[in-house]
This record gives sequence, C-alpha cells and structure tokens, in this order.
Amino acid sequence: MKYGIIGAMNEEIERMKTEMTVKKTHRYASVTFYEGTMHGKGMILCKCGVGKVNAAMTSQLLIDKFATTHILFTGVAGAVDETLNVGDLVISTSAMQHDIDVTALGFKKGQIPYFEGSSDFQADKSLIEIATAVAKESTNRHILQGRIVSGDQFISNQDYVETLREDFDAACVEMEGAAVAQVASMNEVPFVIIRSMSDKANGEASMSFNEFTELASEQSHLLVSNILKHTN
Repeated sequence: MKYGIIGAMNEEIERMKTEMTVKKTHRYASVTFYEGTMHGKGMILCKCGVGKVNAAMTSQLLIDKFATTHILFTGVAGAVDETLNVGDLVISTSAMQHDIDVTALGFKKGQIPYFEGSSDFQADKSLIEIATAVAKESTNRHILQGRIVSGDQFISNQDYVETLREDFDAACVEMEGAAVAQVASMNEVPFVIIRSMSDKANGEASMSFNEFTELASEQSHLLVSNILKHTN
C-alpha cells in the first residue's frame, strides 16, 4: 500500500509533514512531493495548488511517478447542505464538476461531453467507511456523507448555492476534488475526499474562509493521521 495525500494549500499539509517521517523529496512539474511514512504506512504528501488543472496533474503524477495505490484528498470547502455549519465534515460518496455546462448540446449539467462512463465519480466504499468511523471517533462535529462538487470558482453567492443543491444534490463545494476523483477513477485507484467546512458558500464566505481555514486544516490533519492508523 502507498497512500497519496493531497492538500490544495500549505495549511493543509504543513501539520502532516511534521508528523510524517520524510525519506525523500521529489519535484515534478513545480510540485513538491514528500515521500515517507506515517504510522508505518508508506505515503506521498503533496500540495497540488488551487483549481482543477493543478489537482488533476498532481493526481496523475502521484500514480505515474510513485505507483500510489490509494488517494486521500483533504482540505476545506463551502457548505451547501443546509445541515452543515462551519467546522463540520463531509466525506465524499462521489464527486462531480459543477462548472461543466454543455446543456446547449443536450447534455445534462455537470455531464462531461462524449465521456465514456459516468461523470459522477464514485469514492471507494471501504475508504468512506474508515474515514467516517475515524471522524466520529476523532471529532464532535456533524459528519455528512455526500456528493462533493468542484469548479474553478470560489462560491460566495447564496443563489448559486441553491442551484448546486437543486441541480447536483451537493453536500459541499470546492475547487479540486472532482478532478482528483476523475483521474483516480480513470486509473482505477481508490480515493476518498475529506472536506472541513470553512464557510457557508454565501455572501459572508470570504470572511469566514480566512477565519476558519486554520481550524479546518488542523482537523484535516487529525483525520488523515487517524485514517492511516486504521488502514492496512
């Protein structure tokens, strides 16, 4: 087993880097990869950067360069489901890209045109179960399993949140997860996405994001660490 652990920002990986034993450092396509172990598990830790292109490129590098067998993506997101508050957690059941819109040609919103297979990429059931159990043991936060939607926009508009809820039945929204999910699925690599809510994706999202990112990043580190303790 070799786990690829991806965060989008420095805050999301710095705590994990201090806990892992780093044996080698690699750099490909301007991305730094820390190879080592945590709790006896082989792992590659990296920051992909913000956005779907960065996330997709980094995921493919993890698979091609390091033969990663499982991918965990962690970080912050904006809450879409009405039961979620800042600090709560979403464990992905699947992921879609909300900013793909080719409805003018008869495709459904979020559907990748001419793509073979579903555009709703399914997370690994075993990883979902482990992540959910660990989250329940590690935090007192509300934990929701659901669909994560991604797009190259920071969402801070309540009307658009309603659209994401109605069109995608989304639990939360962010900017990378669905790209990781697509690459992992196309390479038949099990994945799960774990997101801590930093904001409500509404008109106050920018202020909330800046205030709660550190808290959410600390929570992400705790969960990844404990997931590695509980996996083979």
